[in-house]
Amino acid sequence: MNCQKRVAAIHDISGFGKCSLTAALPILSAAGIETAVMPTAVLSTHTGGFEGYTYRDLTADMRPITKHWKSIGLEFDAIYSGFLGSFEQIEIVKEFIDTFRRDGVVVLVDPAMADNGAMYPVFNMDFAKEMAKLCAKADIIVPNMTEAAFLLGEEYRERPYEKKYVERLLRGLCDLGPSKTVLTGVMFEEKRLGSAAFDKNSGEISYAFADTVQGMFHGTGDIYASAMLAAYLNGHSLADSAQIAVDFTSGSIRRTKDAGTDVRFGVNFEAGLPDLMRAIGI
Repeated sequence: MNCQKRVAAIHDISGFGKCSLTAALPILSAAGIETAVMPTAVLSTHTGGFEGYTYRDLTADMRPITKHWKSIGLEFDAIYSGFLGSFEQIEIVKEFIDTFRRDGVVVLVDPAMADNGAMYPVFNMDFAKEMAKLCAKADIIVPNMTEAAFLLGEEYRERPYEKKYVERLLRGLCDLGPSKTVLTGVMFEEKRLGSAAFDKNSGEISYAFADTVQGMFHGTGDIYASAMLAAYLNGHSLADSAQIAVDFTSGSIRRTKDAGTDVRFGVNFEAGLPDLMRAIGI
């Protein structure tokens, strides 16, 4: 009998809004993966479109959590980091990776810091340079197209993109250190949106697309990365994991669009979890 896989998920947690840990935890758990969570902050809601939200920084708790987990002998099959709110948190995650890395551990970094051609208001380009150092410690990174450009110190280009540009970004990002890069928000034509993946070891580049759904939907990057990691840890190739994640994310967006739900409330990924489990083979 195979032992249950275990992931350390290092993200903030928004009480409402379906992003970060409130997306990662149920998706990974549905895929049969035990998930240990290290909250970097607690918010009442995510910050996209809401006002008056509460925020509590948990940076001071991160090193003690690391120390305690190490003292009780925890080991992980994967380490998965998402939005990090400060330079110090980046440094702590680097220390966490050094503490728990061993042969076979998959380190996935989602360098959540920018979108739509701009850094998030709380960050600047110095933050992108530090995030690049964290990406250097990863096995897999999952930036969107804006984050990819900023990690490489380039200006963002508007979509639709040319294939040679996307593939240059993929190779450049792997040159930072990770052996695998998955780019989200890839578009070559208006009606299709998805991701591109590059495995530096095999040299394989693959694409995964779904029909575009018009609108701005919060939390989809976290949903994509979590579903991709869930598939990958269950034995799927990088290319297949990316397609499974695209299908799951696209279905969640379409379900939300059809229901007319307030987009601030996040997408309905929960109803798609049975489909995700079937796609993964659970």
